[in-house]
Amino acid sequence: MFEALFGSSLKTTMVSPERALSGRGESIPVPSRHEVLDAPLVGLEDDPALRTIYLGLGCFWGAEKEFWRTDGVVSTAVGYQGGYTPNPTYEEVCSGLTGHTEIVKVTYDPAQISDREILRKFWESHDPTQGFRQGNDVGTQYRSALYFTTPEQSRLARETLESFQQALESKGFGRITTEIRRADGEAPQAAGPFYYAEAYHQQYLYKNPNGYCPVHSTGVACD
Repeated sequence: MFEALFGSSLKTTMVSPERALSGRGESIPVPSRHEVLDAPLVGLEDDPALRTIYLGLGCFWGAEKEFWRTDGVVSTAVGYQGGYTPNPTYEEVCSGLTGHTEIVKVTYDPAQISDREILRKFWESHDPTQGFRQGNDVGTQYRSALYFTTPEQSRLARETLESFQQALESKGFGRITTEIRRADGEAPQAAGPFYYAEAYHQQYLYKNPNGYCPVHSTGVACD
């Protein structure tokens, strides 16, 4: 529908704030508990004993599964971030008219898993050199993104990017296109609010084990 109205070029062109959809004031309801980890989906980012980071690795179904299976991760959720439209729907994000990318919100216990290990998982679980796509999924909502919440995450994000860039180039890959921004604050300096995706998207591959949404790892190690 959106392509017929606005043209398929929107999929690979970032929308301007002026053209972005207006969205809505009310948030989209989500379940209270994680289907796999039995942890809250909302509110853990305020726990001082935990840390949260927001990661874009393409289709968020498979990306979320990678993290909920990681030791030390307390909770995950999927949603939209990095754009302009408040409380968007999935269809609106897929139109290319919100500016958001598909995001996995990862909350973890730093006593069990380090920031560096979380970032290693991020880099190794997708191809960060593809721009507005991951594999056959094409569009601005599939871009690689890393939205940090602490100074240490910010420092390590850039440090691991430089290291992974060298590893990728040694295997013939191009430049990393990952968008690195702080999560909180106003765009464009920051990614802006994380908007939860609809309930059926949360832990989708647990509820639909035969669902198709592969990660697009390069097979290159991030040392």
